[in-house]
Amino acid sequence: MKTYPKSPLNQVKRGHVRANYDVVKINNILDAGFIGFVSYIFEGQAISLPMAYGREDNLIYLHGSQGNRMLQALLKATQMSMTVMHLDALVLARSGLHHSVNYRSATLFGSVKEITDPKAKETALFCFMEHMMKGRWNGVRPMLPKEIDRTLVVAMTIETASAKIRDVGVSDEPEDESLPIWAGLVPLKQIAEYPISDSKLAADIEIPKHVLDYYNKNKAKH
Repeated sequence: MKTYPKSPLNQVKRGHVRANYDVVKINNILDAGFIGFVSYIFEGQAISLPMAYGREDNLIYLHGSQGNRMLQALLKATQMSMTVMHLDALVLARSGLHHSVNYRSATLFGSVKEITDPKAKETALFCFMEHMMKGRWNGVRPMLPKEIDRTLVVAMTIETASAKIRDVGVSDEPEDESLPIWAGLVPLKQIAEYPISDSKLAADIEIPKHVLDYYNKNKAKH
């Protein structure tokens, strides 16, 4: 089992019993998501923004316009951090103090560089799109050279990371467990609803298989 070494940067202090440093488990959390919260400093101000990403091995790809101030700030800093989190359940206890949530989160730390080679940029954008929906890259028109040129692509090398996971039930005080108050979990899940075709599509264009595959994999299970 490969793990990230603990350091002052990535070691979980609060709730350390929920900490996990296993590379595979952290990658699973990343692969189950598509939006990460990226932190950066702009003119002395701390800012955190949600960003879509793609993952390939220990690389995280982000992209935006050439003038994107967040990406430019990250490149100037040469280091970045990103957190991905999934909310899995509301934990409703018998007392307000012990209300909580079940979740999976991963926080990444690493170095940042710009990808400038057109072929490498296309590979990164392929990874990004396939992370969003498998098979989508081959379902759209090829990117034009001018589109690739005006897209800023950065790669974060994950140098260390940690995860926190809570996947248990209610933790009430023993003396409260006999109280006539309902306690339990309300599971939460992100699901896909049936695809809605664009109004400008010709009537004979059907929803492609890769889109329906995504829907069937992620729709509500009854």
